[in-house]
Amino acid sequence: MTVIKQDDVIASVADALQFISYYHPVDFIRAMRGAWEAEESPAAKGALTQVLVNSRMCAVGKRPICQDTGIVIVFVTVGMDVQWQADMSLEDMINEGVRRGYTNPDNLLRGSVLIEPDGARANTKDNTPAVIHTRIVSGDKVEFEVAAKGGGSEAKAKFAMLNPADSVVDWVLSVVPSMGAGWCPPGVLGVGVGGTPEKAMLLAKESLMEPLDMHELQSRGASTHLEEMRIELFEKVNALGIGAQGLGGLTTVLDVKVKDYPTHAANKPVAVIPNCSATRHVHFTLDGSGPAEFTPPDLAEWPDIKFEMGDEVKRVNLDTLAAEDVQSFRAGDTLLLSGKMLTGRDAAHKKLVDMINAGEELPVDFTNRFIYYVGPVDPVRDEVVGPAGPTTGTRMDKFTRPMLESAGLIGMIGKAERGPEAIAAIKDNKAVSMIAVGGAAYLVAKAITKSTLLAFPELGMEAIYEFEVKNMPVTVAVDSTGRSVHIEGPKIWSKEIADRILAREVS
Repeated sequence: MTVIKQDDVIASVADALQFISYYHPVDFIRAMRGAWEAEESPAAKGALTQVLVNSRMCAVGKRPICQDTGIVIVFVTVGMDVQWQADMSLEDMINEGVRRGYTNPDNLLRGSVLIEPDGARANTKDNTPAVIHTRIVSGDKVEFEVAAKGGGSEAKAKFAMLNPADSVVDWVLSVVPSMGAGWCPPGVLGVGVGGTPEKAMLLAKESLMEPLDMHELQSRGASTHLEEMRIELFEKVNALGIGAQGLGGLTTVLDVKVKDYPTHAANKPVAVIPNCSATRHVHFTLDGSGPAEFTPPDLAEWPDIKFEMGDEVKRVNLDTLAAEDVQSFRAGDTLLLSGKMLTGRDAAHKKLVDMINAGEELPVDFTNRFIYYVGPVDPVRDEVVGPAGPTTGTRMDKFTRPMLESAGLIGMIGKAERGPEAIAAIKDNKAVSMIAVGGAAYLVAKAITKSTLLAFPELGMEAIYEFEVKNMPVTVAVDSTGRSVHIEGPKIWSKEIADRILAREVS
């Protein structure tokens, strides 16, 4: 009879969360490396370079790949012959592991979980509780799949109840463009088909835990309907030309996973959930012999590359920048920013706009300033700030016009595309919106030389800070004329890919 100890569960979950915070899975590193080697779009290749350099830096420095260290999802399979040496429930053991994993002083992870999601939205500060799915099976072991899923990719999950004769492939291809770039492609798409609405979503999430094997599947050929669907979706999603960070390119997905389940004759529930370029998950088994052990990837798995800026880069001094200066920036330009910028995300923007609408004086002067949409990880040791990658700019779209017209901002930095509402406000005010690379949080943090709290300390990681930066790399996403790289880039590359496919078919 296998005896599983409470302390082994807690320690294993805590260690797993630390491990996946700074180590990509090896199959994911290899797939990203292959995408980087094949990419022909300069903008997309530059973004992939930053992601891979950041990934290796995190593996060496043992700091988070992304500032959004995720909501914890645990799939646990319990053998019926297992006995427990514990005074806590299994869920409590797992949550204690999460608590210890996220508050480890050597590698603090950001707490992103809020209670009362439609109320006070108070941060639990230790990232508990996890979302736990438990299965009871035959056997004498306990298996865990532990994942940390970022909010940007979770926000892009889609579900539909199709009619039985409807095409799953057509539906997926219709929703992927609507996801934009907030899920930080390239990544993996998980598709769930069948069961009931909640089962389809669970199937999609479970599928994301499977090994990446698309190139092996293409080489040997499909032997089942689901494998045929995977290959078709992989090829057709990449043909959309969305590319890394939505900038346009050859690779939008590294793999597509599909799981199905029997369903009612009248139904065809379908779900799709993306995994981002900060994919984080690990599998381990407890058999009574002690806590799990985790083997780091060999550093040779990463390509030997450096992030270097070309001659086309524009160096910008934020401390002397005037409103009219940003009108010379063009969509697609690479900038290196130095000087002082402000920070703020959803909660701060809501408070600021509420104050503007009430005619109250703002706590910070935003005139001719740039704001960075970021919620960084707390610093450790001699760090100025922990990993500090961008959050999705689209969520700030509804605040953009008052922040430009009433607060006086001239520039914004986030990730992903801006919507029509924000683009119109940017064009009307001759402002600019830029992106930093999602999934390169540790690399970005190295450009931050000083951090000062200015307002709303009660918001924690969402408070307003002033960062001093030196050579922080960004790309102009929307320029003062309203031109957007997230519209133009995929349009160019989808046509390029279509032309190549047609040329192959003709020959």
